[in-house]
Amino acid sequence: METKTYEASGSPSVTVDALCDRIDEIDRAIHAFVTESETSTARRERVRRELRSVHERWPAARPRPPLFGVPVGVKDIVNVDGLPTRGGSALPPEVFEGRQAGVVDRLRDAGALIAGKTVTAEFAIAAPGATRNPHAHDHTPGGSSSGSAAAVAAGMVPLAVGTQTVGSVIRPAAYCGVVGFKPTAGRIPVDGVIPNAPTFDTIGVFATTISTAAMATAVLCDGWQPVQSTERKRPVLGVPDGPYLELAGTEARAAFEAQVATLSSAGFTVHRVPMFADLAHDADDLFTVNRYEAAQSHAEWFRQYGALYRQQSVTAVRQGQTISRDQYEHGLRRREAFRTALSQDTDEADIDIWICPAATGPAPHGLASTGSSVMCLPWSYAGWPSLSVPAGQAENGLPLGLQCVSRPGSDERLLDWAQAFETLMLPAGFPTQR
Repeated sequence: METKTYEASGSPSVTVDALCDRIDEIDRAIHAFVTESETSTARRERVRRELRSVHERWPAARPRPPLFGVPVGVKDIVNVDGLPTRGGSALPPEVFEGRQAGVVDRLRDAGALIAGKTVTAEFAIAAPGATRNPHAHDHTPGGSSSGSAAAVAAGMVPLAVGTQTVGSVIRPAAYCGVVGFKPTAGRIPVDGVIPNAPTFDTIGVFATTISTAAMATAVLCDGWQPVQSTERKRPVLGVPDGPYLELAGTEARAAFEAQVATLSSAGFTVHRVPMFADLAHDADDLFTVNRYEAAQSHAEWFRQYGALYRQQSVTAVRQGQTISRDQYEHGLRRREAFRTALSQDTDEADIDIWICPAATGPAPHGLASTGSSVMCLPWSYAGWPSLSVPAGQAENGLPLGLQCVSRPGSDERLLDWAQAFETLMLPAGFPTQR
């Protein structure tokens, strides 16, 4: 069998066979990837064709695009030419057929190889997929972008695409011990993606390092402007004290305070600011907008195929159907007021990056739930860019993550700033289970 080698900037040279062998071996236990067909060689043959295509498109060694030959997992709510979209559901894939998603166009234009579709919670709502946490197979990997996070954490691919409505990139990144980045809402086009709640739906990435995430995001985001060396400064960090931070579990809070102490000792200025005093009402408003839009997004599919929906998805759609247009519009107005207040509070406290736990604790035991997304809630509600950096481990050995958030549109600076203290956080680089 012919074996070809591909190379990627920032990525080791590997063969297609080595890539597919690794997926075949590890994914028996992890279930991060969607099975492509009944033919065991289908993925291998398809990826080899993609590799030939990128070599034909860029035959010369220089110049080549930034993701040349990089294998990428793509969440199975994103349309990819040549692969069906099922959204983690039992619905016939024909109902989701359409043009390839813009984010996949950008990946392929940058030379990436699509390693396969990654498992998602049904419709990226709540009903978990089959994916297991690579660090402990009886613990959730988080969701809804479960397969994307686990595929990177298990070393099957260096990069994967996910989506976040509330916590579906940041939380699984923290649970699986990888970098997860959710850009400012709207900076990556969401055409060709099964919608959940369009007001909040945002495409993000999972990667092994912040620099890899930045390399990918520079390709995927609209209007990317690299940070110049003359623009660099040491960011001022903010801790959002109050009811929000108290929602984290005891172990997560203790780890976070240790992380804050490490950053302070390294010379970073840290301000503690009382924040989110009305978080319960903010959560209600997010829920109102989210569920109303989910019901609208699924109106036709649910009418035809409601009997095929899993119970968590049925509940979400039914809840959205009870919300009136007036209630929805009130929720949108409340969101705008929240966003304005958050910007004002950030400016008044002179904060560059808000830091907080990426999740309420390590990945919970069991696979029936994807865990709590509450630590992501205010930032997703506002549409601000957020990043989860691996930050040590809990007493049971599972990863923890540090969440970093900055103003909308500051994605470039957030990734650049965070690299300055990435090495200060103890990496969660312990061996994955096989």
